[in-house]
Amino acid sequence: MNPCVVIGAGPMGLCTVRRLLEQDLEVIGLEAHSDVGGLWDIDSPTSTMYDSAHLISSKRMTEFKDFPMADHVATYPKHDEMRQYFRDYAKHFDLKKHYRFNSWVERVEPVADQQWRVVYRQHDATHEIIASNVLLANGTLHHPNVVNFDGAFKGEMLHSSDYRNPALFADKRVLIIGCGNSGCDIAVDAVHRAKSVDMAVRRGYYFLPKFVAGRPIDTLGGKVKLPLRLKQKVDGLLVRLLSGKPSSYGLPDPDYKMYESHPVINTLFLHHIGHGDITVRPDIKKLVPSGVEFVDGKRAQYDLILQATGYKLHYPFIDSEHLNWQGHAPQLYLNVFNPRHEHLFVMGMVEASGLGWQGRDEQAQLVAEVIRLQRDEPARATAFFDRVRAHADKRIDGGMKYLQVERMAYYVHKDTYLKTLAQEMRQLKAS
Repeated sequence: MNPCVVIGAGPMGLCTVRRLLEQDLEVIGLEAHSDVGGLWDIDSPTSTMYDSAHLISSKRMTEFKDFPMADHVATYPKHDEMRQYFRDYAKHFDLKKHYRFNSWVERVEPVADQQWRVVYRQHDATHEIIASNVLLANGTLHHPNVVNFDGAFKGEMLHSSDYRNPALFADKRVLIIGCGNSGCDIAVDAVHRAKSVDMAVRRGYYFLPKFVAGRPIDTLGGKVKLPLRLKQKVDGLLVRLLSGKPSSYGLPDPDYKMYESHPVINTLFLHHIGHGDITVRPDIKKLVPSGVEFVDGKRAQYDLILQATGYKLHYPFIDSEHLNWQGHAPQLYLNVFNPRHEHLFVMGMVEASGLGWQGRDEQAQLVAEVIRLQRDEPARATAFFDRVRAHADKRIDGGMKYLQVERMAYYVHKDTYLKTLAQEMRQLKAS
């Protein structure tokens, strides 16, 4: 059996390599950077991290359960603490020796006998691997979603992926487009250096503080399981009590229920709006040479416009048809298993409130078990992929009506997703 190739040495790639090795599979990892950590290594050429970035989920809700973060690590760790955590993880499980670093994957294509050719460049040389299985773990937050607006702006236009530290904003009139978690983080950074900070907001969001009564907000509740619709209503009311209506701050109120889109977790953003440090603007109608005309007809002048407009899924080294791409994302069973190719897996293309790295590790364990069956008991693996083909078009949403927007295309309902992973694992081990 030829080796399995794992692309990426971020947290998803690392736990994938670990779980494949536990099944006595030969593994080659390919990583563009010179070390592990992926997105969380700010020095990686593929990282879109910025100096002030922290986790928006607390460490105990995010960590691998069998490799907890140290007690001295902050409740919401900064990016450098996360990078060290993943380096420690790789060292503990002796994973780095299985990686080829400074390796840029250029092409992944099918060859005979359900195998894959992986072509990569390392320094100035091009190499090729014939792989039995390819596992794409190169991340979901690398390729910026840059919006092309009508009109033209003569000032500086950047994406949040270009942002590193607030010195960029010194004495400038700044407009930030987008009100997601990164946009709000960067706006808070900007108020301390910029001449003025405006934020163009098109859609309503639910805003949550990071701490309530001294505890991380994502550790509260959960002991009493409520029906989905009741939980949405109850938690929506609690958010209203904690933060007030967004419209009280001049922001649009969400026109959807709680959890149907990712909330903004930020303690300071509303504070700065309330203090006049950030001015809320409506959606953009067009750019003008000196700034922007908004949909309300008003204009404002800016020196810098920064798009905090998120990221697109991006697998540039493989034809999208091989990924069963439908709409905004590949259509895969459990966001992993491919109905077209039984030896091609997309790892970590999953988002859910509270899923953490443990949920992704459970995904990796299931994939490793499937690949073991391909090697040892191919008939059972074939039976599994019969289920994949039957269910690939079914989203694991638990009945949640997620917003039909690109960034939510691969969102799942945490409890339903983990339950389905566990069911599939039990079935594979029992059959």
